Amino acid sequence: MPHDRPEDASWLHRYVTAWGRAPGTSAFLIASFVVSMVAISVLSAVFFAGLGMVILLVGLPLMTGALLLARGFGVAERAMLGWTGLPEVAEPEWRRPVADTHWLSRLLAPLRSGHYWSYLLHGLIINPIVSTVTFSLAVTWWATTLGGLTYWFWQAFLPDPSVNDWPGWLQAQLPFLQGATVRAVESVAYLGTGILFGITLPWVINGLGRLRHAIAAALLGRWPSDELAARADAEARARQSAVTAEDSAMRRLERDLHDGPQQRLVRLQMDLAATERQAVAGDTDRAAALAREAQQQAKAALDELRALSRGVAPPLLADRGLLAALTALAEESPLPVGTDLDPALDEAVPPEVARAVYFVVAELLTNAAKHSGAREVAVSARVQRDEPSRLRASVTDDGRGGAVVGDGHGLAGLQERLHGLRGALTLESPPGGPTRVDIVVPLALGARPATPASLS
Repeated sequence: MPHDRPEDASWLHRYVTAWGRAPGTSAFLIASFVVSMVAISVLSAVFFAGLGMVILLVGLPLMTGALLLARGFGVAERAMLGWTGLPEVAEPEWRRPVADTHWLSRLLAPLRSGHYWSYLLHGLIINPIVSTVTFSLAVTWWATTLGGLTYWFWQAFLPDPSVNDWPGWLQAQLPFLQGATVRAVESVAYLGTGILFGITLPWVINGLGRLRHAIAAALLGRWPSDELAARADAEARARQSAVTAEDSAMRRLERDLHDGPQQRLVRLQMDLAATERQAVAGDTDRAAALAREAQQQAKAALDELRALSRGVAPPLLADRGLLAALTALAEESPLPVGTDLDPALDEAVPPEVARAVYFVVAELLTNAAKHSGAREVAVSARVQRDEPSRLRASVTDDGRGGAVVGDGHGLAGLQERLHGLRGALTLESPPGGPTRVDIVVPLALGARPATPASLS
C-alpha cells in the first residue's frame, strides 16, 4: 500500500493550520472594520476641527488630542491582530519629554513625533479604505461558502418566481430542462460554488490577514530608528545607574572605613601612646600587655581592610582572574558552597564585568550567610555564546526564602550596579525557600541591554 509522500503530509498540515487561523482572522477583519469606522469618524472630527482653528491656537491642543486618539486606535489594532496568529507587531519607541520641560512643550510633543503622524495616517485614511475592502471580501467568501453549501435547504423558502426568476431564465436558456430538473441543476451549481469558495476560504482569509499585518507593521510598528533610540536610552540609563551605583559604593565604603578600620586605628594609636607612657614610667609588664592589645587591634584592622578591598578591587581578581576569585569566595564562605564555573570565564569576561560580578556574588554569599538561615549555597557562572554573548550567573541557597528587592536595600544596590553594565538581576525567593538570584550581563560592546525576560 503506497504511503503519503512527506510533501503531501506537509501540505495537508499547512492547510489544516490555515483553517485553524481562519476564524480568528475573520473575527479580526470584522472587528477591525467596525473600529476603523469609529476611528475615522472621531479622528476626522477632532483633527480637522483643530486644523481649522489652528490660527486661534486652541487648534493645536485639539490636533494633539487627535494624535493621542490615533495612538489609542492603533494600539487597539495591534491588539486585535493577535487574533490572527501572526507575529506580534512590536510597539514603537515613544519618546517622552524631559521632566523639566515646559508644560506647553510637553503638550505639543506628539506633533513632533513621526509615529503619532503615522498612526493618524493609518487611522484616518489607510485603515478605513483597506478594512472596508478586506471586510467586504471576507464577508463575501463566508457568505458564498455557507450559502452555497446550504442552498439545498433554504431554496424552498425563496420568494415567488416573479421576484426571483433565476430558474425561469435557466429554463429559457436550456429548454430541455423541466421542473425539478431545473431546481436540481440550480442546487448543484450553488453547491459547487460553495465548495470552491470553501476550499479557497482559508487562503483568502489568511491572505487578507497578512495584508493587514504588513500594513500595521509598516505604519504602527517599530522603525529602524527606534532601535537606535532604544539603544541610546539604554546607554543613558546605564551611565546613570553606573554613577548611582558608584556613588552608593563610595558612601558605603566611607561608612565602613569610619565604623571599622578607622575606629581600630584610633584605638591602636591610643594603645601605643599608653604603651609609651608605661615604658617611660618603667612598668614593663603593663607596657607589654598594651603592646599585645595594640598588635591585636592592628591585625583586626588589617582583616577589615582586606574584607573591604573585596568590594573594590581584590588582588586575586586582578592577578588570577574571575574563575579563581569566585572559587576563593566559595572556599572562604562560612557556608558550604558548591560551584559550577565555566573554564572560559577569564578569557571571555572583560575586567569591568568581572569586577561587578565578583562584587555581586560576594554580597549574595554574605547575605546568605547572615540572613537566609541556609545550610548550603550553589554558585554557577557560564558564558552564553549566542549573539550577543552574555555572562549568566546564579546564586542559590536552601534558606527560609522571603527575600525582596526594595528601595534602599542591598539587592536594589546590586541591581543598580548591574544596570550600569546593561545587565539585569532577578530574584526568586518564595516563603520557605529556596532563594535563587539570576544575573545576566552582556559581554559584547553595543549589545542590547539584558532584560528579566532574557534570564529565563
